[in-house]
Amino acid sequence: MPHANSTILDLKVAPVTGLPAMPTLDVSELNIVTAILGSFAVLYGLFAVKIKSVWYLGEALPALLIGVLLGPVAAKFLDPRRWGSAASGQEPTITLGVMRIMIGVQLVIAGYQLPARFLQWRRREIAVCLIPVMTLMWLCTSMCILATIPNLPLLATLVIGACVTSTDPILSQAVAKGPFADKYVPRHLREIISAEAGANDGFASPFLMLSVNLMRFSIGRPETLVDRDRGVGPRPSDLGIAIGNWAIETLVYLVLLGSVYGALTGFLARKAVRFSLSHKWIDTESYLLFPTALGVMLKNSHKLFIVGTCGAIGTGDLLACFVAGCALNWDGQFLAEAERLGLGMLVLLFRRIPALLITYKAMPSVVKSWKEAVFMGYFGPIGVGAVYYLEHTRLLFNRDNPPEKAVVDALFPVVYFLVLLSIVVHGLSIPVLSVIYHCYGVGTITDDVVELRRDSVYVPTPSNAFQGDKNTFIVYNRFFRPLASASMLPLAHIHSENQNSTHTEHEEDRKKNETSAL
Repeated sequence: MPHANSTILDLKVAPVTGLPAMPTLDVSELNIVTAILGSFAVLYGLFAVKIKSVWYLGEALPALLIGVLLGPVAAKFLDPRRWGSAASGQEPTITLGVMRIMIGVQLVIAGYQLPARFLQWRRREIAVCLIPVMTLMWLCTSMCILATIPNLPLLATLVIGACVTSTDPILSQAVAKGPFADKYVPRHLREIISAEAGANDGFASPFLMLSVNLMRFSIGRPETLVDRDRGVGPRPSDLGIAIGNWAIETLVYLVLLGSVYGALTGFLARKAVRFSLSHKWIDTESYLLFPTALGVMLKNSHKLFIVGTCGAIGTGDLLACFVAGCALNWDGQFLAEAERLGLGMLVLLFRRIPALLITYKAMPSVVKSWKEAVFMGYFGPIGVGAVYYLEHTRLLFNRDNPPEKAVVDALFPVVYFLVLLSIVVHGLSIPVLSVIYHCYGVGTITDDVVELRRDSVYVPTPSNAFQGDKNTFIVYNRFFRPLASASMLPLAHIHSENQNSTHTEHEEDRKKNETSAL
């Protein structure tokens, strides 16, 4: 195989004839990976409307199947052991880096796609989801692991449970923003599912670090609780010091500082974008790519921005990314097989549903009945966030210490199995639910009517919408909206004979007020 730095067409002069040699192929790992990723994106994009709007399948399940078929288990086209320098044991580092980039970008996007001032508007509901709901999820998941995996101590199950407590912001979009959600899921429920998935990814670190601190204290490691450069203070002599270190270095430095830093970065980014727009210095392409650049900027110290700067100072990059996305859109400008199977079923049933049934009455404006609580509780998928916390947790433990090595050995199969099960089960749940709704004649939601301009004759009709005239669509239950108050939603003013519905016209002064608000 030619060296990775060689050119694709390497023409050499023959020493005798003076004729160019035959071109040589550069089948490097970089070329293989980019070709496979590009092929998947192209093929999926050609049938995206059919896959999403008819079969109700997102990108996650097809991508998982392609990864399994072409990965190191089967065809071996995608094998991280051969990437880069092919150093021994490099796979965890590659996995952690890729997860950080994926989550950072997605969290910023999830933040700015929420309505303007959503964190302020729904601060009570967000607080309920982050504190009592996540605490109950953490404890219920840990008890499920304790009940199904033998010879694993309680504190070890708390560590594993903390890794899978957060809901995945990428997989959650299937039920929050997909075609199925446009037709059947009320907007208030979609918004809180998306907001919770974005916020609790970064808020899982306190549960993880508390479990790690308590476990290290119980093991009695004499030199340190956790090495100083890994985020927990040295030489604990009692439980109070362990809890104090957790409160200061996790709650204050990771959570509080990450939130403040994300809010400040998003605020400054919003001001900078508004200034550039007012002077016509920013073009459309740069404007649309700005949230992606902002997210990666916050995430990894040698890559782009929130990922990079948070990684440099060591604060909580996941929470910072989500808060920055919300601040960016603050003004509305941006829109064993048997044991494992038993564990998976227990986690699916008891990880979130009991917590939501207990707490949904504290959120009456977004979860209005026990049925919506069960729906929201069931659709809390486990994904890249769990893999991120898995790789992060691996760095906190010393594999030369037998009790800690036992935790790491149990951590990998449990977390990866739950991620795999969640992708398959939640990925297939939407198609199955759509068939059930069709059989029982469940009608689509026809609230919150808005009129959208049609950019091209080739743009397909959105889900739960119909064509108004040749230049517009009339859309029901649309997720994206720039205004924080539902009473300020613009109403369509087109009469549709096909839909037998007439939509009211706004008064001229109401339109002027909405324009000034935007």
